[in-house]
Amino acid sequence: MRSVVAVLLLATAACQPSAPPVIGGIDLAQPAQALGTEPFWGVEIRPDLLILTGVDREELRVANPGARMEGGAAVFAAEGLTLTLKAAACSDGMSDRTYPLEAEAKVGEEVLKGCADSQASLDAGPRP
Repeated sequence: MRSVVAVLLLATAACQPSAPPVIGGIDLAQPAQALGTEPFWGVEIRPDLLILTGVDREELRVANPGARMEGGAAVFAAEGLTLTLKAAACSDGMSDRTYPLEAEAKVGEEVLKGCADSQASLDAGPRP
């Protein structure tokens, strides 16, 4: 009887949607933003979209597939864009602001390095 109950509990748990990851204190179910300098770029992370913008680049809008955890990183693997976020203090190199996440965006062969934070924190804090 115990094994039947255990199997039923495991089956029920497998059917439940997984909770969105929280990394570095940032709930990735909420809007967030990754950004970098040299070159200036940004990825707006919305529940439904990832939007890559930057200087001298065409805007790229892709469906947000949701983040999956790989080791200690949250990875958004969308068509044409892979965004990886890691919990680590990060500086944009141009301001005194410290971000809770390191960010890496891959667009084709191009790799962009930067930082990330929740949109609420970015909106509330000083502008870089």
